[in-house]
Amino acid sequence: MQHTLSILVENRAGVLSRVSGLFSRRGFNIESLAVGTTNNTEISRITIVVIGDDYLVDQITKQLHKLPDVLMVKHLKDATYFSRQLVFIKVKTDSTNRSGVLEIVEIFRAHIVDISVTTATIEISGAEVKVQAIMDLLKDYEILEVVRTGQIAIERGEEYMKL
Repeated sequence: MQHTLSILVENRAGVLSRVSGLFSRRGFNIESLAVGTTNNTEISRITIVVIGDDYLVDQITKQLHKLPDVLMVKHLKDATYFSRQLVFIKVKTDSTNRSGVLEIVEIFRAHIVDISVTTATIEISGAEVKVQAIMDLLKDYEILEVVRTGQIAIERGEEYMKL
């Protein structure tokens, strides 16, 4: 089962290394990781997606709380948050198939961010299901390269991470 953890940490050198090291030392694979500063430049938010059972997530959460630079850890539960990722997809195109690629881009409300004689680079943001759906359709056009940011997530409504 996929779990999303939102972690507030002090914005200092080495913090990400200590947090990710905790996972690797215990043999847990990180499916997705995204980091950025918050509205307070002294605090960063790390969003980590892992696959495992509830026991695994509880153990990881307890270990994260022991790290000195970790301020707060929240296990985001389904339907209480929404998440997105940003993806660039470079597709092989030519004059005969470019209109088909453009049609797919329009359907998914994506954007062409670069185009050349032989390629088109598409930008899309959304949930994993949406990203996978456009990639499935673009496979017929030969995907040359894919770059992903990793998932970011925030709680719905009035809930937020309070220090």
